[in-house]
Amino acid sequence: MLTPLNNRAYARLFSAHLVALIGTGLLTVALGLLAVDIGGTRAATIMGLAMSVKMIAYVFASPLMAAAVDRFDTKAVLIASDIIRAGIALCLPFVTYAWQIYALIFILQIASATFTPRFQALIPSLLDDEETYTQALSLSRLAYDTEALLSPLLAAALLTVTSYHNLFVGTAAGFVFSAACVASTALPAAARTPQPAQGSFFHRAGIGLRTFRRSRALTGLAWLNLAIAAPMSIVIVATPDIVQNQLGRTQADVAILLAFFGIGSMAIALILPRILARTPQTGVMLAGAATAITGLLTMSSALLSTTHLSWPTLCLAWLITGAGLSAMLTPSSRLITQHTTAEQRSTTFAAQFALSHACYLITYPLVGFASSAIGIGPTITICTLIAGGAAIMAASIWWTNPCTAPHRTRKHLATA
Repeated sequence: MLTPLNNRAYARLFSAHLVALIGTGLLTVALGLLAVDIGGTRAATIMGLAMSVKMIAYVFASPLMAAAVDRFDTKAVLIASDIIRAGIALCLPFVTYAWQIYALIFILQIASATFTPRFQALIPSLLDDEETYTQALSLSRLAYDTEALLSPLLAAALLTVTSYHNLFVGTAAGFVFSAACVASTALPAAARTPQPAQGSFFHRAGIGLRTFRRSRALTGLAWLNLAIAAPMSIVIVATPDIVQNQLGRTQADVAILLAFFGIGSMAIALILPRILARTPQTGVMLAGAATAITGLLTMSSALLSTTHLSWPTLCLAWLITGAGLSAMLTPSSRLITQHTTAEQRSTTFAAQFALSHACYLITYPLVGFASSAIGIGPTITICTLIAGGAAIMAASIWWTNPCTAPHRTRKHLATA
């Protein structure tokens, strides 16, 4: 599992990734408190709109920015993105109106939509073989889960000794650290020098989406994004409502339930490299979809139960759902890398970034509005049907058109 960290360049970039993620977690907490300061009883509306602005920036900016910077040095793009994000984070404590939050978040998330796909496309050129690259993807999944567990705890600890405004400073420090790590990393010439596609700006911006359309493997992944977004939206949006309003439990139990989700995700990330070494990745991803759907069904049974077993059942449901989502999310980058050339890779990762967040732009509001209008039980049923239908579509594409990308090393793929 730790083999990728023997590569010095990857180890530095992974450190940058982890610290920047924790900084982003602090930003989420600080934004919520800033929304309360500015909006009072309108805080939830302000946060909801800020998150919508974030998703809109991800969906529409990612392919455009990938085309805009495809001719620039990779290190320069990553460092500039981090510096912009740090600068925006330092501006946020001084805002006094909600529209200023929306504007700053939009700029910050455009920088993130530039950084993340370029960063993801860089990793295959640093790691030489399939096994090491797969382990790196598992480490990345663990980094996301670690951030989800640690950031709220770190924010709570900091808030006991300082104002929430200083959490923005912590966010900026995380991005500056990330930029410093990237600047000090020696990248191979092939990784630093982009191989831009030819054609107009809009032609290049559409390369990633056209690659998804032409590749049956990636078309299946596009459908699976929806199977990921439906259960994830239940976990992210509905957990506080389920715990406090449906079960009448405490805020601490919200954190406990989310911890079970993280434990399930981390457990699968740890064993996934060994599973993928002997099992087709599309089969693993479809098994993950079935597992996540089982988690949703377990949620429904827990909420329908009137016995004392409802809480343990709900904890099990979050554990199962975390495991299923991890099995779907972790191999997705490997699937993209196997079915793209070096010239296509950056724009295709940008397309995946946009497509996956487009699904969240559908499911987040759906869960929020439906749970208020018809209740959380029927909402979970709707999300189960969405996830099941999307998984069936992905399976039909993958099974009728098997993914036939040759088994090649990362070094070969980087020069394909």
